[in-house]
Amino acid sequence: MHNKTIAELTTGLNAGDFSSVELTQHYIDRINSLDKQLNSFITLTPDLALQQARYADEQRAAGNASLLNGIPLAQKDIFCTKDVKTSCGSKMLDPFISPYNATTIEKFNQSGAVMLGKTNMDEFAMGSSNETSWYGPVKNPWSLDSVPGGSSGGSAAVVAAQFAAAATGTDTGGSIRQPASFCGITGLKPTYGRVSRYGMIAFASSLDQAGPMTRTAEDAAIMLNVMAGFDPRDSTSVDEAVPDYTSDLNNSMEGLKIGLPKEYFAEGLDDSVAKIIEAAVKEYEKMGAVVKEISLPNSKLSVPTYYIIAPSECSSNLSRMDGVRFGHRCKDPKDLNDLYIRSRGEGFGPEVKRRILIGTYALSEGFYDAYYVKAQKTRRLISDDFNQAFQDVDVIMGPAAPSTAFNLGEFSDDPITMYLSDIYTIAVNLAGLPGMSIPAGFVNNMPVGLQLIGKHFSEAKLLNVAHQFQQQTDWHKKVPELFV
Repeated sequence: MHNKTIAELTTGLNAGDFSSVELTQHYIDRINSLDKQLNSFITLTPDLALQQARYADEQRAAGNASLLNGIPLAQKDIFCTKDVKTSCGSKMLDPFISPYNATTIEKFNQSGAVMLGKTNMDEFAMGSSNETSWYGPVKNPWSLDSVPGGSSGGSAAVVAAQFAAAATGTDTGGSIRQPASFCGITGLKPTYGRVSRYGMIAFASSLDQAGPMTRTAEDAAIMLNVMAGFDPRDSTSVDEAVPDYTSDLNNSMEGLKIGLPKEYFAEGLDDSVAKIIEAAVKEYEKMGAVVKEISLPNSKLSVPTYYIIAPSECSSNLSRMDGVRFGHRCKDPKDLNDLYIRSRGEGFGPEVKRRILIGTYALSEGFYDAYYVKAQKTRRLISDDFNQAFQDVDVIMGPAAPSTAFNLGEFSDDPITMYLSDIYTIAVNLAGLPGMSIPAGFVNNMPVGLQLIGKHFSEAKLLNVAHQFQQQTDWHKKVPELFV
């Protein structure tokens, strides 16, 4: 059963081939047996999952089955989940049991989905390898010596290893698309404001966006149908009508205009990865698409721009983690200042501390205009490049990452090189655009992802473009040998 997509599982449930309880127990047994190799979960919720599965079976028997009724999913441990630990991969929040549900969790509960547990992640979503988690690194199902990508590496590993039908992720600078590329799955970052951020623990508020991580574009469309929508509790949520994302999946690629940014195929891109991406684009040409070279001249500024804006916002957001009301609290503080210093010093890991320091510096008096304001102006230039490009093309394509997954510990002492692994994804967040990574091939038995970038609120088009590629290829059907 674990080798089926959401669409196939729904068909099986409706036909009575198996119940949600049987399906859920199958996944629970599989996780208990195999996840010690990957460390992809922080918290498992088997009792809750079976309770939800029993209710889903009752609803289906009564003819009230909703969209994801009885489908076992995993949730990234960044979404507040009532009565379940929500740690964000950090010692700081290890004792935190959320008193409420994030909107994303609420929506999945209302859809009848089953939650198997909360997935491992880079601490407070800060990282590109899932090595900064206080609970230890996640391993890539394709190679246990390699990283799964980050920060949604736990969710990517869960889907690739077939521990759940799908999972949620969040993407601040590529944290859905890069791990999707590294683990050979489909990952979608929606337009900023398309999915509610309420109850999603903030890293960088103007960049964070939740999205689905699945095996296929069809499944991503099914997931997004549940996740998308306006939320009055989130001031960054956009009140835009939500289409049925599954309705246009079979539209033809005839006449589709694809833009290839010349900057994405320059120095820094592994030659073998470039060949995979070029072969994928040729598949679209066979389907009738038209390809042209475009330029995103300010894309080279995206990494330095991001690493001013994101740390600045994280410095502000994480100031609430002080050991007073929730989270880690140091023992026997001498005074309030000692409470703050030791609680934060003990609770945060090295990467989080590094970004807080960078952000605090950039926001400090005398440096705010020189760094933060200038970064915001550069952000506008990056966004304008995309707007200009989309006057001539329907979708932009390129690599999701400059290489396949790197080895665990390879860049532990070189954070700058680690940051560059998001070089092709960061600009999409700065511009607030939707982006996807879909499996496009392999280099030395490691997956390569093709990135698709669209106009604001063009998720339906991206899903259509991705689905048509998956109708012509079988890269998305490949499974790691250890987790067949």
